[in-house]
Amino acid sequence: MASEDKDDRTEQPTEKRLRDAREKGDVPRSRELGNVAVLGTATVALMVTASSLADAGQGWLRGALMLDPALLGHPDRLLAHSARLAGGLVLPVLPMLAAALLACLISPAVLGGLRFSTQALQPDFKRLNPASGLARIYGKEGFAELLRSLMRVGLVLGVGAAMVYRGFHELVAMPGMSLEEAIRTGLDTALWALLAMVGSLAVLAAVDVPWQHYRHRSKLKMTKQEIRDEFKEMEGNPEVKAKVRQIAQQMSQRRMVEAVPTADVVVTNPTHYAVALKYDAGNMRAPKVVAKGVDEMALAIRDVAGKHRVAVLEAPPLARALYRQAQVDQEIPVKLYAAVAQVLSYIYQLRRWHPAHGPAPVLSQVDVGADGAPDSGDGEPTR
Repeated sequence: MASEDKDDRTEQPTEKRLRDAREKGDVPRSRELGNVAVLGTATVALMVTASSLADAGQGWLRGALMLDPALLGHPDRLLAHSARLAGGLVLPVLPMLAAALLACLISPAVLGGLRFSTQALQPDFKRLNPASGLARIYGKEGFAELLRSLMRVGLVLGVGAAMVYRGFHELVAMPGMSLEEAIRTGLDTALWALLAMVGSLAVLAAVDVPWQHYRHRSKLKMTKQEIRDEFKEMEGNPEVKAKVRQIAQQMSQRRMVEAVPTADVVVTNPTHYAVALKYDAGNMRAPKVVAKGVDEMALAIRDVAGKHRVAVLEAPPLARALYRQAQVDQEIPVKLYAAVAQVLSYIYQLRRWHPAHGPAPVLSQVDVGADGAPDSGDGEPTR
């Protein structure tokens, strides 16, 4: 089953899979690149500071071999003297150590980036399985590691032997040289040998880095089903999205129904459409729609308006135009200003009317222009 699953992984990893792997600390790493970076940086730093290191080493050796008469008969001073000698030996090589440490941080950042993941620190008991360990040792990974080790040893030995052969005459002549000259000759030979070895390891790193990239992406390959599942997860499950839309619609309808008692008038179709309007001359530039709906929602708006004594006016063309063109919690379109102003004026007159003042106000024809046919007949508000 495992081999079948591996054979099904024919698709390249998606950006999400690569990002999740990076967050877990799973990034391509090349041991050869790290070796070249550290050894090469240390070698270059050693070549740059070779002259000062030689002088410091010569002075340290002279001081270490000279016997301090003050130490005779005072064994308690030996520890402090040893500490001074160790400090004098470490300080000259600190620049080289700092350069090597910096290379340790830069080399992984170049290949896979610096990543600190707590998941990588969690214990993985699968690694304790002997079968898995034997599979790693005798599998493709073990064979590749063996091949790299053999190439590494062969390159280092070959380059080292070539450098010794090249400088053999100088090495043989060193016993006849002065101490300073012999040290300088030996140090130069060792540095050039190190530099040549770093160059040979760089060839191995140039092969290993693309291989590690390829191996990492191959390990993260996906099946077609995994890609479909990931796409569904990112886009959202259709059932869940439908449920979310349903809940959002219910909440919106509830908010609109709660806003109906604050409206000045509800314009209806009379059965299919209902739009609740509110206008506050002191705070609003134009009338605003506080609720609208069709069918069951329109019936709910009319019922709430009736319970809270909000005027309900039948004006089918205006109701249809408001429902189609106006949005909840927004001002009505400019082209409907005149029609809505006519309705609100009628409602305000009706509120102030008293039978003792004479005949009740009458709403003239509400014209919405091209947005619907004119409302024939007078409309009487229901309370």
